[in-house]
Amino acid sequence: MIMLTVEKLGDLTGKKVMVRVDFNVPLNGKEIRDDNRIVSALPTIKALVNKGGRIALFSHLGKIKWGKVDDEEIAKEKAKNDMQFVYPRLKELLAPTVVKFTNATHGEELKKAIDELKDGEVLLVQNTRYEKGESKNDPALSADWASNFDVFVMDAFGSAHRAHASTYGVPEILKKENKTCALGYLMEKEVKNLRRCVNPDAHPYVAILGGFKVSDKIKVIDSLLKKCDRILIGGAMAYTFLKALGKKVGNSPVEEDQLDYALKCYASGKIVLPVDTVVADDMENPTAIETVKTDAGIPEGFEGFDVGTETIDLYKSYIKDAKIIFWNGPVGVFEKDVFSKGTIAVCKAITDNKDCFSVIGGGDSAAAAKQFGYADKFSHVSTGGGASLEMIENDGHLPGIDVIGE
Repeated sequence: MIMLTVEKLGDLTGKKVMVRVDFNVPLNGKEIRDDNRIVSALPTIKALVNKGGRIALFSHLGKIKWGKVDDEEIAKEKAKNDMQFVYPRLKELLAPTVVKFTNATHGEELKKAIDELKDGEVLLVQNTRYEKGESKNDPALSADWASNFDVFVMDAFGSAHRAHASTYGVPEILKKENKTCALGYLMEKEVKNLRRCVNPDAHPYVAILGGFKVSDKIKVIDSLLKKCDRILIGGAMAYTFLKALGKKVGNSPVEEDQLDYALKCYASGKIVLPVDTVVADDMENPTAIETVKTDAGIPEGFEGFDVGTETIDLYKSYIKDAKIIFWNGPVGVFEKDVFSKGTIAVCKAITDNKDCFSVIGGGDSAAAAKQFGYADKFSHVSTGGGASLEMIENDGHLPGIDVIGE
């Protein structure tokens, strides 16, 4: 599918442009801990400004638990997730462009703020989740927002797997009105790179999956088994696979209801499991740490927290010859130095392979690669963990992409 992108948009002078960005940044109180999501949106915003558009930026920030708490609690949650915390940094990054803010999220007050924009000016709109109808893709809210715009640009990959009013409802309406809908630069890059993992053009294709639960990645595993030559399993989810094969896993976490599924996957001949594991009697304050062979089993009272050196060598033997690598989920508790060696080794092995196309599917893997100084050595690091996994699951399709159309 060939989609319209920002690059191909013509002169936007006088046009009102809604841009769905992902400014869901981590906060410490009112302070931004990491502005990467704001920085990632800048190329699209600047391009639209240079084309003369009147730009309104829509994004969610945090979560508002509508319907589960009283009005006082909702007010507190809104106060913790106020888009005004993002506004100063955005103004700083876009200077000297005029950047305004509105606390309005619908109706006449929002319309007035948008109508007052001049060519090349930017408006940051208050948190879309201040509206109860956002996550429900409420038709009335979508129509209210859509009525203000001539052009829609989707650049929030981290939200592209959600059919919300701001990601799906608005472009759906504008498309029916024959108005322009396009992908931003960030979205274009994500789609291009992840679709190569969906439709691999080279082999061997190796996936590395870690994390906690097998159940969280059933659809991903099912999809990758059809595309990959090997899937290297690490992290806590490895112990469910090992127990399914009759290995003793001590106190390691196991999903008993996924043992049959793990056994079925293993029967494909594509699953590679740890042959040794670093175990301890406690994650936070271990008094005993050792490496055990998985064939011998993990003793009672111990839990696995990382892969061992033999497993690292086994992983490397597959990684070094791979032409495409997709990685989602660390292979150990990398936040603890003593259990970080496996994840660091995976980072190094992948980036040492100069002949492969390497993608990190967001989430904790991306955080690990950044922490250990390898992020910029990968071919692509996705900005959306959940979205990247769903794109793999759904053969390259996501609501926020498909609604843009050709």
